Order: sequence, then C-alpha cells, then structure tokens
Amino acid sequence: MAETASSILTPWSSFYVMTGSSAAALVGLMFVVIALVSGMERRSSTDGVQTFSTPTVMHFAAVLLVSAILVAPWHSLIHPAVLLGLAGLYGVVYLGRVTYRTAGLTAYSPDLEDWVWFTILPLVAYGTLLTAAIMLPTLPHQALFTLAGGVALLIVIGIRNAWDVVTYIAIGSLDEPPKNPD
Repeated sequence: MAETASSILTPWSSFYVMTGSSAAALVGLMFVVIALVSGMERRSSTDGVQTFSTPTVMHFAAVLLVSAILVAPWHSLIHPAVLLGLAGLYGVVYLGRVTYRTAGLTAYSPDLEDWVWFTILPLVAYGTLLTAAIMLPTLPHQALFTLAGGVALLIVIGIRNAWDVVTYIAIGSLDEPPKNPD
C-alpha cells in the first residue's frame, strides 16, 4: 500500500512544531532588541547592522514558513514541494542581494567570518531546502531529513548571527569617543 502525504509528514510534526515555535520566538526577540536600541544615539553608520540584522530575521522567518508548510495536512507531497521549492529559491536569490549589500558596505569591512556566517552558510541552507523540495515527491524520507538539516542550519545561523549583531550593537561602537554635547 502506498504511503500518503499525512503518513509521511506526521512523524515529523513535533520537529517542525518545535522549530517553527523557536523561530517565531527568536524573531520576537530580534524585534525587542532592535526596539530597545532604536532610541540609542548612534556614533557610527548603521548600514552594517541593517545589512546583517534583516537577513537574520529572514532566516528565522524561513524556518517558520517551512515548519508551517510541513505541519499542514497535505493530501499530496507535490504541493508542499512546490511551496518549499519557491521558499528555497527565494532564499538563494535573497542571498544574492545580501551578498551585494555586504560587498558595498562602507562603514564596516566584513571579515572572513562574516562572509561565512552571513552569506556562504545561509546559501548552503537555502540550497539544501531547494534540493530537498525537488526530492520530496520522489524520495520523501530522504528529503525530510535533508529539509530538517537545512532548517536546523538556518536556526543555528540565525542564533549565531543574532548574537553577533546584538554584541556589535551593544559594544561595537564603544571604541569611539562619545560626541561632545556642545
């Protein structure tokens, strides 16, 4: 007897409820941090923070979207495969834009670690989502493990990058003397 989409996806529901909930909570925390520092006086340009914080929120949003897609009660795997493929493709294209913005920074010069964590690893994660989406209709069990790897990688990237952005915001500009109020 052929497996149904529900019988294939149901064993993964706890994983995707957990990752989706975690991603949603982490997006909320990013909003709180940005709101808390929005009133602080800026001593330097914020183009680096904007270039790095928005993609971090997007990675968490991608995890939330993938998780929502995979816990829905599908009758066929082709529909979630198409949606996941579009999400993965969008992520790859979005990373092209992030790479362009990162290369164009003037107030901050990204180092190798920034390139790895903010462009290369996310590209691998979104490429993994795209690949798994293509695999889903024909190799569903392998595709679900591949999707889980891409989702887990996006969460780890997001947590690491959120920490990097928050640390930079909190102490990154302390080397510069405060502006004279006169």
